[in-house]
Amino acid sequence: MTSKASFRIVFMGTPEFAVPSLEALIHNGWNVTAVVTVPDKPSGRGLRMQASAVKLAALKFGIPVLQPERLKDPSFLSALHDLRPDLFLVVAFRMLPAEVWKIPLHGTINLHASLLPDYRGAAPINHAIINGETRTGLTTFFIDENLDTGKIILQEETEIGLQETAGELHDRLKEMGAGLVLKTVELIASGQYVARSQEEFIHPQRVLHTAPRITKEMCRIHWDKPGQEVVNLIRGLSPLPGAYTTWILPQGKTRVKIYLASFRKEAHKLEPGTVVTDGKTLLAAAVPDGMIDLLSLQAEGRKKLSAVEFLRGIQDPSALRFASDQPF
Repeated sequence: MTSKASFRIVFMGTPEFAVPSLEALIHNGWNVTAVVTVPDKPSGRGLRMQASAVKLAALKFGIPVLQPERLKDPSFLSALHDLRPDLFLVVAFRMLPAEVWKIPLHGTINLHASLLPDYRGAAPINHAIINGETRTGLTTFFIDENLDTGKIILQEETEIGLQETAGELHDRLKEMGAGLVLKTVELIASGQYVARSQEEFIHPQRVLHTAPRITKEMCRIHWDKPGQEVVNLIRGLSPLPGAYTTWILPQGKTRVKIYLASFRKEAHKLEPGTVVTDGKTLLAAAVPDGMIDLLSLQAEGRKKLSAVEFLRGIQDPSALRFASDQPF
């Protein structure tokens, strides 16, 4: 096996999800020669320049950081070649052009938060929960010309909790991912791996899903949908970007994001979107097959509150009404 010190790795990533994988490589003695991440961006009310989570982690360990505006920039490509990389490791970064991923001696690998070939795309964690999946996992694979289609090296499966949100699953998978990254790098450095085509992982009885980027329209709650679908949407978008509905008052409309909810199956004759409340602790919305208990929510321009806290601020809770037919 090639020694850790002589096996040159360039790590590419941006958000917090990638940080445990980078830290695991460093703590286990791998030679991370550079980190590639996005340029600093203005953020917050003061529009102060904010570095990515991966850049902050790299600087903590004294690792050089590259922040190209364009991945095909000749100076950036030259800098990558000068690093003489054995491996590029990508975790939650941008889609790489061939001019980049073909550079390393041993190729470029990616950590993806699904069991490929299922849930290819930018938002696999969100879509798995929105679709009511009970299991998901992680995959390491070699990057090729297309999105998330390269040969698979390793996979690890995990259950999705019945009430687990996208944020909670994200935090579990980022820690699991660090372990899978270590195993994958060890296999590649030793040459003791078998890369398998994704076609081998396709089961005839299972329909493959895609995981496109979440859009604003995808986040809108439709109260005329079955209750479990509504709850899965809320779980799958919590805490970010958040599933939303419209709160209708005599003076106008206000967007409300729902972060936590539960479904009660029961018969009723209420119109979908009708709000049921005792004005104190119960805040629920009717769906065709039951009631959705709203447990954590946030009106536009206000803080996130529990249902109890939310109701305290409403003068006439009986006037509350939600609508799903008119986005704004």
